[in-house]
This record gives sequence, C-alpha cells and structure tokens, in this order.
Amino acid sequence: MSEPDDAAARRAVAPVICYPNDTLPQPDLALYAAARSGAIKTGEVLVGARDAECFRVGAGQFFRITSVDGPQVGDLNLWNAADLFERFYSGKTRALHGTHITRGQCMWSNLPHLRPMATIVEDTLEWYGIDGYGGSVHDVIGTRCDPYTGNLLGGGQYHQCCHSNLTRALSDETGLPLHEAERHVHDVLNVFMCTGFTRDTGQYFMKASPVRPGDYIEFFAEIDLLGALSACPGGDCSTQHSSDAAVCYPLLVEVFAPADGALEGWSSPTLNGYDGTHGRGPVAARAG
Repeated sequence: MSEPDDAAARRAVAPVICYPNDTLPQPDLALYAAARSGAIKTGEVLVGARDAECFRVGAGQFFRITSVDGPQVGDLNLWNAADLFERFYSGKTRALHGTHITRGQCMWSNLPHLRPMATIVEDTLEWYGIDGYGGSVHDVIGTRCDPYTGNLLGGGQYHQCCHSNLTRALSDETGLPLHEAERHVHDVLNVFMCTGFTRDTGQYFMKASPVRPGDYIEFFAEIDLLGALSACPGGDCSTQHSSDAAVCYPLLVEVFAPADGALEGWSSPTLNGYDGTHGRGPVAARAG
C-alpha cells in the first residue's frame, strides 16, 4: 500500500524505553572485586571444539570463560543447580539490559523466579562497544544453532550444533535421557559472539568475533548454578555455523572460591516479590 500523507511524522515519533532500569538492584562490584582478589581456583573444565561440557558453581563463587588457542564463541546455558526449571531468561535479560551485556549487568532467571543468576564482573572485550554495523559482543539476541533449523533450511542431520551439544552435556551431567534433557536446554548467552541487526532488512547478522586467546568474561554466581557451555561449530562466526567448515577451538571454564568472610553482608537474591495470585486469590508459597 502507498504511504499515508503523514508517514514522515509517524516515523519521527520518539522512542520510549520499555523497561527503564534505574530501579534495578545494583550489584556491589567493589565487594565482588575484593572477594575475587583473594579467591582460589577450585576447578576447571576444558570444552572441546564443537562440543559442550557442564560445570557447577556455588553461590558466591566466580567462574571465568576464556578463549584458548584461537578465536571462538560459546553458547552458555545456566540453571538453578537445585531446580532445572529455574533457568536463564535471555528475553527478559535483553529487555532489561539491551541486546548485548557486559560488566555490571546480570543474567536473569525465567518467570516466576526473575532474579539475578550471575553478574558479569570482568569483560576483556568491554572496549568493543557498538561498531559501525551495529554489532556488539556477548549477545542475548540469538537462540543457539540447532539441528531443527539446520534441517529446515538445508536438510541433513548435523549433530555438533550448540543445541545438541548442550543436550548431550546436560544428559551426561544429570543422568536424564536425551529427550528429557533436551526439554531443559534453552536460549543462551552467546559468549564472545559479535552480532547485530541489518538496518535495511532487520535480519540478525554475525561477524568475526574480536576475541583473541587470553580474552575472558568472568561472572559472580548469585545462586548455586549448573552451567553448560558449547564451543560453537561456527568458530569465530565469521563465515557460517552448524557445519564442519569453520575452524574451531576449545574454551576454558575456571571456577574460583573467595576466602571465608570475604562476602560479609552479601546474600543470594530472593525470588521475585510478585505474589503469584494473578488476580485469583492466594497461592502456595514458592520454595527459594
């Protein structure tokens, strides 16, 4: 249809931020930094190229994801270690913080829990900002490469995509059969991935990640966490993903525990304060 006479005026309407975030609880980064300075390493997991591994982090501990050997992006799932139904909510994290997250921002859990799961405390790629294409790093836009979309768009049965990698890793960690583990695999934080949207068509794009060996992103665990990280078959995502064509490298996950008393005054965030009645009367209390 042709444009109306007032098309320019309609496009010129100023945007409004959907979720002003100035009232969000602010993480005490100074306290976290002091606790981290005396923390000791308690474990590590090396995630092989085109594969995934699970790891566990206690509330009040830190975990770091580092690029080793070559540029590589990763797909990160987080769950409440005691309840797989509480998991990272990429959509609400995106709505609260933006399409990409960095130091001082949180990974939030799904409804009805909606609380911080992990806070980013260090990010060696924070300098990247937003480039001329609109691209930035550590995205909460994309889902995860998966065999279903691959089959839909190109046919075939590719099993080393992040969805399948995460499914296998969670199955191995929990003992759940594959079909049950798959139900818990969810949208990810795309660690180190550089992405955005094209201005002409609005399509999701990826480009070569600026990550280099030694770059890392580090998190503070706000609750007891089960994590799973896939070293994406797209490598640095400069060409394609969900194939064996890209050069891929491992990713390292390290866990650090602060000294006793280093987090004095801190406690895990409680579940969201909404009463859960939805206008229909009292409901049973939720476990925290």
